[in-house]
Amino acid sequence: MKRRAFITLLGGAATAWPLAARAQQQVMPTIGFLDGGSQATTLPVVAAFKQGLLDTGYVEGKNVIIEFRWANAQYDQLPTLAADLVRHQVAVIATDTPVAALAAKQATTSIPIVFSLGSDPVRDGLVVTLNRPGGNITGATFFSNLLSAKRLDLFHRLVPNAAVIAVLLNPKNANVELEGRQTQEAARLLGLQLASLHATGEREIDEGIASLIQRGATALIVSADAMFYGRRAQIAELALRYEIPTCCPYRDQTAAGCLMSYGASVSETFRQAGNYVGRILKGEKPADLPVQQPTKFELVINLKTAKALGLEVPIGLSAAADELIE
Repeated sequence: MKRRAFITLLGGAATAWPLAARAQQQVMPTIGFLDGGSQATTLPVVAAFKQGLLDTGYVEGKNVIIEFRWANAQYDQLPTLAADLVRHQVAVIATDTPVAALAAKQATTSIPIVFSLGSDPVRDGLVVTLNRPGGNITGATFFSNLLSAKRLDLFHRLVPNAAVIAVLLNPKNANVELEGRQTQEAARLLGLQLASLHATGEREIDEGIASLIQRGATALIVSADAMFYGRRAQIAELALRYEIPTCCPYRDQTAAGCLMSYGASVSETFRQAGNYVGRILKGEKPADLPVQQPTKFELVINLKTAKALGLEVPIGLSAAADELIE
């Protein structure tokens, strides 16, 4: 080979190498993560989601990119955030709450969507059936909104002297009416009186819990909502300050200081969603992936909080608990 031809070939190869490197970077898929809460308060579920990705061989920054969009409990911002992810041409969109999943579904009919939520995705209009979702959307649910009656029954056994129980609801939550009706019916069967307490942010939570005693309520049920999950430390602190026993849907809220919780594992649901996202990136279709459902529901009681409130946990209830936090 002549010297000039060799130099030309070498120069062409040198130019091709960085081009090939850039092409590899462009091939790295991007996941859009659309969350109704805030970055600081959803660290546990994000970690679980990434573990699900890892189970399928994907590691953020190594062979996949994650674009996060946080609504910070401003649910009316979710359609705009979803549209932004579509403009970025992400490969898959992962969502949490029903309103986030619906915002993503309205934003695209082609990009796969994987949800993690606590309600019934069929009733929410997200999928056709649990076994055969159809369309471009599937995911995992922990059915938290459908456990209101069981949660109230367990709470009543723990605080039998509470005749009036307040229910903390977020009116912006798509399932607020359903959960409110279910809790009201369960209260009627138990002979209890409910007092509805609406809050959409930090200040309303403060004012609402501070007013409970004046309203005659001596216990509080926190409904399943991403904003209340994010404000779990605030709610637990206020409940202890005003000596209000509190029942929540998620273990993380009990770990933060609430008295008890009953529901499926939120972290496990997000891990399952991360696993589905990884499988879709590998070529599977959302329509062929059945909605994952919980197989275990956990009763968690915070004994330290019970002691601070002067409550004695019944032996039968403590024996039935899956976890006692001391």
